[in-house]
Amino acid sequence: MSSHASVPAFRPLYRQIQDLIVQALADKEWLPGEMIPSEMDLAARFEVSQGTVRRAIDELAAENLLVRRQGKGTFVATHADPRAFFRFLRLVPDEGGVPRSRSEPLEFQTLRAGQEVAKALSIPYGDPVIQLRRILRLDSKPMVVDEIYLPADLFPDLTLDQLKASDRSLYTLFESLFGVRMVRAEEKIRAVAADPVAAQLLDLEVGTPLLSVERTAFTYGDRAAEWRRGLYSTVNHHYFNELG
Repeated sequence: MSSHASVPAFRPLYRQIQDLIVQALADKEWLPGEMIPSEMDLAARFEVSQGTVRRAIDELAAENLLVRRQGKGTFVATHADPRAFFRFLRLVPDEGGVPRSRSEPLEFQTLRAGQEVAKALSIPYGDPVIQLRRILRLDSKPMVVDEIYLPADLFPDLTLDQLKASDRSLYTLFESLFGVRMVRAEEKIRAVAADPVAAQLLDLEVGTPLLSVERTAFTYGDRAAEWRRGLYSTVNHHYFNELG
């Protein structure tokens, strides 16, 4: 019996293969940055043509889940790739360039999910979650203050020391330590005025306009893996989004 027999038959075959590859990624069969098997090997494994596998891989590459490298093969996309820098961080210096970023943890605790957090992460009320507050510095200037919630079961034994010791982005850290890769996000953005706490953390006057960015980030299989609320300073920076 074919490996894809359990997938509903009304989906095009290449989509079924896509689902199976994503399932293998979710099961951590191939980790971020690793090369996946050749199209020939995958065609044999799934009992389909190489053309079907190629189309599935093309779609996953378009979704930034896989990366084709000419003459080398196909690799699992990784947050550690410098080209991925602005994929989830949309705050860009007005004069261009890639800023040096540094995440500075302020608070860290495990607690029970309240209704708002449970709904945002699609988990049961009262499930354990990790709460993290941090400042994101760009070129050593405080630009973002984030309140972040993570489902505790996806990040077992995450510690404040690990967060403080890392000089990598949070998403690179989550990927390398826990194999949890954020593959897409949904954001809601509003304009707000800096309250006294945010103004102090971001080194701004009270009442300075800020962007309030609420984000849910999803890992493989469309599982919510993070919910965060951030306040963004746009002093010498702007929020950049490419549409289409």
